[in-house]
Amino acid sequence: MNHLHTALWGVLPYVVVTLFVAGSAWRYRYDRFGFTTRSSQLHESTLLRVGSPLFHYGMLFVVAGHLTGLLIPETFTERVHVHEWLYHANALAIGGVAGLVTTAGLALLVFRRLCVPAVRAGSLRTDRVLHPLLAATLIAGLAATATTTGTHPYDYRQGVSVWFRSLFAFDPDVPVMAHAPFVYRLHTLLGLALFALWPFSRLVHAFTAPVGYLVRPYIVYRPRGPQGHGSRGRKGRFGTGEEWVHRS
Repeated sequence: MNHLHTALWGVLPYVVVTLFVAGSAWRYRYDRFGFTTRSSQLHESTLLRVGSPLFHYGMLFVVAGHLTGLLIPETFTERVHVHEWLYHANALAIGGVAGLVTTAGLALLVFRRLCVPAVRAGSLRTDRVLHPLLAATLIAGLAATATTTGTHPYDYRQGVSVWFRSLFAFDPDVPVMAHAPFVYRLHTLLGLALFALWPFSRLVHAFTAPVGYLVRPYIVYRPRGPQGHGSRGRKGRFGTGEEWVHRS
């Protein structure tokens, strides 16, 4: 194990986390109203209507798959009697499809941004780095997934996952990551670069996702005025909390 491996797998992750947290706090402090994707739907909606759901829903499954594979140790699935071949088959099927869907959505969004003049004019400088980095990360992830179908596949749950969990104990297991296949190391480095860029790009809009609306209770709107007596109130999930005013 040389100094480069120590720097990449023992020091760099903590540098990226520090940059991610500090950069996000700085962005919120000085550019709070910039936590947005700068929507360009008014310029073009057809490609956006297809590409955006593909990318975002696919990315949700990709992130969920990564968290499951990295955080849940192999001993746990053995304890609940989930065979290793079944686990990897599900990971290959679901992860592969999610990766392809996300890549297809990103391809449509990039095509839209490059080929629609109004959308291209509204692009940020960081987009020139963000989009190629996203594409490279997804392709490397798909390549890593494809390697699990070989005769002697690499078991990332005994390598990359062990290294990832060791970071939380502040005792990085550098050797297991240093001996991982190149495609896994490349995918990891690209992912770290993505998190380092996150606070300074349009990716910060993920912090403003309206998750609360999914569990927000209904609000009853009651008409007010002489014609509103005895009428039933209207319900709306996304209301402001004020009464609905009936105008004759």
